[in-house]
Amino acid sequence: MTDTARARKLADRIQVVVAETLQRRIKDPRLGYVTITEARVTGDLREATVFYTVYGDEAEREASAAALESAKGVLRSEVGKQTGVRFTPSLTFIADALPENAKNIDELLDKARVSDAAVRTAAAGATFAGEADPYKVPAAERDDEDE
Repeated sequence: MTDTARARKLADRIQVVVAETLQRRIKDPRLGYVTITEARVTGDLREATVFYTVYGDEAEREASAAALESAKGVLRSEVGKQTGVRFTPSLTFIADALPENAKNIDELLDKARVSDAAVRTAAAGATFAGEADPYKVPAAERDDEDE
């Protein structure tokens, strides 16, 4: 087993190498506006998972996924050249769910804002259900206040 710090450093380097190679060397027309968000390497440094996002609709995402799969060999050889590790890790590309999660969170926050506004408007004209001062006051103190 290797050091987790070494795995993290290798993952960071793989992220940079893959992003630069996609930008400079891969000329696949199916490849849309792809952003490499993260890379993770297993503890034995044999497998690397690269997370990416694609700006666009579902068809562009599918086309970019196919382009990444077809360019996997070129990307892996470039990672091997630039990292200098004994065994070049195999690459797996996974579409990052970050944009969908952010959109879901934004929708939930909007619902919460609407609910808070409804509670605020309902509370604006509300009065107490009982007396204004619900705490019991001893009789001796009440008599002193009346005088």
